[in-house]
Amino acid sequence: MLVKQAAHVVELLELFARLGRPAALAEVSQQLGWPRSSAFKLLGTLVELGFLYEPRARGGYWPTPRWLELAQAFAQAQPLPPSLGRVLDEVVQRTGETAVLAAPAGAHAVFLQVVDSPHAIRYAAGVGKRVPIHATATGRALLSLHSPAERASLLARIRYERYTDATVMSAEAVEADVAASVARGWFESTGGFTPDLGGVALPLRLDGRRFAILAAGPVGRVRGTYPALAATVREAIERHVAAAAR
Repeated sequence: MLVKQAAHVVELLELFARLGRPAALAEVSQQLGWPRSSAFKLLGTLVELGFLYEPRARGGYWPTPRWLELAQAFAQAQPLPPSLGRVLDEVVQRTGETAVLAAPAGAHAVFLQVVDSPHAIRYAAGVGKRVPIHATATGRALLSLHSPAERASLLARIRYERYTDATVMSAEAVEADVAASVARGWFESTGGFTPDLGGVALPLRLDGRRFAILAAGPVGRVRGTYPALAATVREAIERHVAAAAR
Protein backbone atom coordinates (compact mmCIF):
# COMPACT_ATOMS: atom_id res chain seq x y z
CA MET A 1 0.00 0.00 0.00
CA LEU A 2 1.38 3.37 -1.04
CA VAL A 3 0.77 6.62 0.83
CA LYS A 4 0.31 9.10 -2.01
CA GLN A 5 1.95 12.08 -0.30
CA ALA A 6 5.04 10.10 0.66
CA ALA A 7 5.31 8.64 -2.85
CA HIS A 8 5.09 12.14 -4.32
CA VAL A 9 8.07 13.33 -2.29
CA VAL A 10 10.16 10.47 -3.65
CA GLU A 11 8.95 11.09 -7.22
CA LEU A 12 9.87 14.76 -6.85
CA LEU A 13 13.39 13.97 -5.69
CA GLU A 14 13.83 11.52 -8.55
CA LEU A 15 12.67 14.23 -10.97
CA PHE A 16 15.30 16.66 -9.69
CA ALA A 17 17.97 13.97 -9.98
CA ARG A 18 16.88 13.17 -13.53
CA LEU A 19 16.75 16.80 -14.66
CA GLY A 20 19.95 17.89 -12.92
CA ARG A 21 18.64 21.46 -12.62
CA PRO A 22 15.92 23.46 -10.85
CA ALA A 23 12.32 22.97 -11.96
CA ALA A 24 9.46 25.45 -11.80
CA LEU A 25 5.96 24.66 -10.56
CA ALA A 26 4.54 24.23 -14.06
CA GLU A 27 7.31 21.82 -15.08
CA VAL A 28 6.92 19.72 -11.92
CA SER A 29 3.18 19.49 -12.52
CA GLN A 30 3.62 18.55 -16.18
CA GLN A 31 6.50 16.11 -15.74
CA LEU A 32 4.86 14.19 -12.89
CA GLY A 33 1.27 14.46 -14.06
CA TRP A 34 0.09 16.11 -10.85
CA PRO A 35 -2.65 18.73 -10.57
CA ARG A 36 -1.04 22.16 -10.33
CA SER A 37 -2.65 22.70 -6.93
CA SER A 38 -1.13 19.47 -5.54
CA ALA A 39 2.33 20.35 -6.85
CA PHE A 40 2.03 23.86 -5.39
CA LYS A 41 1.13 22.53 -1.93
CA LEU A 42 3.96 19.96 -1.86
CA LEU A 43 6.60 22.39 -3.11
CA GLY A 44 5.45 25.02 -0.64
CA THR A 45 5.56 22.55 2.26
CA LEU A 46 9.11 21.45 1.41
CA VAL A 47 10.20 25.09 1.11
CA GLU A 48 8.72 25.84 4.54
CA LEU A 49 10.54 22.85 6.05
CA GLY A 50 13.86 23.90 4.54
CA PHE A 51 14.15 21.07 2.02
CA LEU A 52 13.71 23.17 -1.15
CA TYR A 53 14.78 26.65 -2.16
CA GLU A 54 14.87 28.90 -5.24
CA PRO A 55 18.50 29.45 -6.32
CA ARG A 56 17.38 32.40 -8.49
CA ALA A 57 14.21 34.46 -8.37
CA ARG A 58 11.54 32.61 -10.36
CA GLY A 59 14.24 30.21 -11.54
CA GLY A 60 12.60 27.09 -10.18
CA TYR A 61 13.01 24.94 -7.08
CA TRP A 62 16.02 22.85 -6.08
CA PRO A 63 16.75 20.62 -3.04
CA THR A 64 18.76 22.15 -0.21
CA PRO A 65 21.81 20.42 1.36
CA ARG A 66 19.54 19.30 4.19
CA TRP A 67 18.82 16.11 2.22
CA LEU A 68 22.53 15.37 2.07
CA GLU A 69 22.94 16.00 5.79
CA LEU A 70 20.19 13.50 6.55
CA ALA A 71 21.61 10.90 4.17
CA GLN A 72 25.06 11.26 5.71
CA ALA A 73 23.60 10.89 9.20
CA PHE A 74 21.84 7.68 8.16
CA ALA A 75 25.00 6.28 6.58
CA GLN A 76 27.13 7.12 9.61
CA ALA A 77 24.64 5.62 12.06
CA GLN A 78 24.23 2.33 10.15
CA PRO A 79 27.10 2.09 7.65
CA LEU A 80 27.33 -0.85 5.29
CA PRO A 81 30.37 -2.93 6.24
CA PRO A 82 33.15 -2.19 3.69
CA SER A 83 33.85 -5.90 3.45
CA LEU A 84 30.54 -6.40 1.64
CA GLY A 85 31.57 -3.99 -1.11
CA ARG A 86 34.77 -5.97 -1.54
CA VAL A 87 32.71 -9.15 -1.89
CA LEU A 88 30.68 -7.59 -4.72
CA ASP A 89 33.80 -6.34 -6.49
CA GLU A 90 35.41 -9.78 -6.41
CA VAL A 91 32.26 -11.51 -7.63
CA VAL A 92 32.04 -9.18 -10.64
CA GLN A 93 35.75 -9.49 -11.41
CA ARG A 94 35.67 -13.29 -11.30
CA THR A 95 32.29 -13.99 -12.92
CA GLY A 96 31.70 -11.03 -15.19
CA GLU A 97 28.11 -10.81 -13.91
CA THR A 98 26.31 -8.16 -11.89
CA ALA A 99 26.61 -8.48 -8.11
CA VAL A 100 24.05 -7.14 -5.64
CA LEU A 101 23.84 -6.68 -1.87
CA ALA A 102 20.25 -6.89 -0.63
CA ALA A 103 18.38 -6.76 2.67
CA PRO A 104 14.80 -7.55 3.72
CA ALA A 105 12.14 -4.84 3.55
CA GLY A 106 8.82 -6.39 4.51
CA ALA A 107 7.52 -8.49 1.63
CA HIS A 108 10.40 -7.38 -0.57
CA ALA A 109 14.16 -7.49 -0.83
CA VAL A 110 15.72 -4.07 -1.37
CA PHE A 111 19.04 -3.54 -3.16
CA LEU A 112 21.54 -1.65 -1.01
CA GLN A 113 24.59 -1.82 -3.25
CA VAL A 114 25.10 -2.85 -6.88
CA VAL A 115 28.24 -3.47 -8.94
CA ASP A 116 27.42 -3.78 -12.63
CA SER A 117 28.69 -6.41 -15.00
CA PRO A 118 31.11 -5.07 -17.64
CA HIS A 119 29.10 -6.81 -20.38
CA ALA A 120 26.95 -4.67 -22.69
CA ILE A 121 24.08 -7.12 -22.11
CA ARG A 122 23.77 -7.52 -18.36
CA TYR A 123 21.46 -7.39 -15.38
CA ALA A 124 20.99 -3.67 -14.68
CA ALA A 125 19.50 -2.85 -11.29
CA GLY A 126 19.87 0.32 -9.27
CA VAL A 127 20.23 0.88 -5.55
CA GLY A 128 16.77 0.99 -3.99
CA LYS A 129 15.22 -1.50 -6.40
CA ARG A 130 12.75 -3.80 -4.67
CA VAL A 131 11.94 -7.35 -5.71
CA PRO A 132 9.35 -9.73 -4.22
CA ILE A 133 10.88 -11.66 -1.36
CA HIS A 134 9.14 -14.91 -2.32
CA ALA A 135 9.68 -14.83 -6.10
CA THR A 136 13.45 -14.29 -6.31
CA ALA A 137 16.62 -16.10 -5.28
CA THR A 138 17.65 -12.98 -3.37
CA GLY A 139 14.39 -12.85 -1.44
CA ARG A 140 14.31 -16.53 -0.58
CA ALA A 141 17.92 -16.35 0.62
CA LEU A 142 16.80 -13.59 2.99
CA LEU A 143 13.76 -15.62 4.04
CA SER A 144 16.08 -18.42 5.11
CA LEU A 145 17.47 -16.06 7.76
CA HIS A 146 14.01 -15.58 9.29
CA SER A 147 12.85 -17.89 12.04
CA PRO A 148 10.21 -20.43 10.91
CA ALA A 149 7.55 -18.43 12.75
CA GLU A 150 8.64 -15.13 11.18
CA ARG A 151 8.72 -16.70 7.74
CA ALA A 152 5.31 -18.31 8.12
CA SER A 153 3.77 -15.03 9.28
CA LEU A 154 5.28 -13.11 6.36
CA LEU A 155 4.38 -15.70 3.73
CA ALA A 156 0.77 -15.75 4.96
CA ARG A 157 0.46 -12.04 4.17
CA ILE A 158 1.99 -12.15 0.68
CA ARG A 159 -0.14 -11.70 -2.43
CA TYR A 160 1.08 -14.41 -4.77
CA GLU A 161 1.09 -12.67 -8.14
CA ARG A 162 2.28 -14.60 -11.18
CA TYR A 163 5.10 -12.59 -12.77
CA THR A 164 6.24 -15.35 -15.13
CA ASP A 165 5.52 -19.03 -15.71
CA ALA A 166 8.33 -19.83 -13.24
CA THR A 167 6.98 -17.75 -10.33
CA VAL A 168 6.58 -19.59 -7.02
CA MET A 169 2.89 -19.32 -6.20
CA SER A 170 2.29 -20.53 -2.63
CA ALA A 171 3.74 -20.41 0.86
CA GLU A 172 4.22 -24.18 0.73
CA ALA A 173 6.23 -23.91 -2.50
CA VAL A 174 8.39 -21.16 -1.02
CA GLU A 175 9.06 -23.24 2.11
CA ALA A 176 10.00 -26.24 -0.03
CA ASP A 177 12.39 -24.13 -2.10
CA VAL A 178 14.00 -22.62 1.01
CA ALA A 179 14.57 -26.09 2.51
CA ALA A 180 16.01 -27.48 -0.73
CA SER A 181 18.23 -24.44 -1.24
CA VAL A 182 19.61 -24.53 2.30
CA ALA A 183 20.47 -28.20 1.79
CA ARG A 184 22.10 -27.44 -1.58
CA GLY A 185 24.04 -24.47 -0.24
CA TRP A 186 22.69 -21.70 -2.47
CA PHE A 187 19.47 -20.19 -3.80
CA GLU A 188 18.78 -19.96 -7.50
CA SER A 189 16.18 -18.47 -9.79
CA THR A 190 15.61 -18.68 -13.53
CA GLY A 191 13.09 -16.12 -14.70
CA GLY A 192 10.89 -16.36 -11.61
CA PHE A 193 10.38 -12.61 -11.45
CA THR A 194 12.26 -11.06 -14.37
CA PRO A 195 12.02 -13.02 -17.62
CA ASP A 196 15.34 -14.20 -19.08
CA LEU A 197 17.22 -13.40 -15.86
CA GLY A 198 19.06 -16.06 -13.89
CA GLY A 199 21.19 -15.95 -10.79
CA VAL A 200 22.24 -17.36 -7.47
CA ALA A 201 22.12 -15.84 -4.00
CA LEU A 202 23.67 -16.68 -0.66
CA PRO A 203 22.37 -15.46 2.72
CA LEU A 204 24.66 -13.72 5.19
CA ARG A 205 24.31 -12.52 8.79
CA LEU A 206 26.67 -9.73 9.76
CA ASP A 207 26.63 -7.43 12.80
CA GLY A 208 23.13 -8.62 13.66
CA ARG A 209 21.80 -7.71 10.21
CA ARG A 210 20.47 -9.94 7.45
CA PHE A 211 21.86 -9.67 3.93
CA ALA A 212 21.94 -11.62 0.69
CA ILE A 213 24.61 -11.52 -2.02
CA LEU A 214 23.32 -12.08 -5.56
CA ALA A 215 25.22 -12.82 -8.77
CA ALA A 216 22.94 -12.54 -11.80
CA GLY A 217 22.92 -12.22 -15.56
CA PRO A 218 21.05 -13.20 -18.72
CA VAL A 219 19.77 -16.78 -18.54
CA GLY A 220 21.48 -17.70 -21.79
CA ARG A 221 24.85 -16.85 -20.26
CA VAL A 222 24.46 -18.07 -16.68
CA ARG A 223 22.32 -21.18 -17.10
CA GLY A 224 24.43 -24.18 -16.17
CA THR A 225 26.95 -22.08 -14.22
CA TYR A 226 24.98 -21.82 -10.97
CA PRO A 227 27.27 -24.10 -8.93
CA ALA A 228 30.33 -22.13 -10.08
CA LEU A 229 28.62 -18.79 -9.39
CA ALA A 230 27.65 -19.96 -5.91
CA ALA A 231 31.18 -21.18 -5.21
CA THR A 232 32.61 -17.81 -6.24
CA VAL A 233 30.20 -15.88 -4.01
CA ARG A 234 30.93 -18.22 -1.09
CA GLU A 235 34.70 -17.87 -1.55
CA ALA A 236 34.43 -14.07 -1.72
CA ILE A 237 32.39 -14.01 1.49
CA GLU A 238 34.94 -16.24 3.17
CA ARG A 239 37.83 -14.09 2.01
CA HIS A 240 36.44 -10.66 2.86
CA VAL A 241 33.84 -11.20 5.59
CA ALA A 242 34.42 -14.45 7.46
CA ALA A 243 38.19 -14.07 7.54
CA ALA A 244 37.90 -10.48 8.81
CA ALA A 245 35.57 -11.62 11.59
CA ARG A 246 38.14 -14.15 12.77
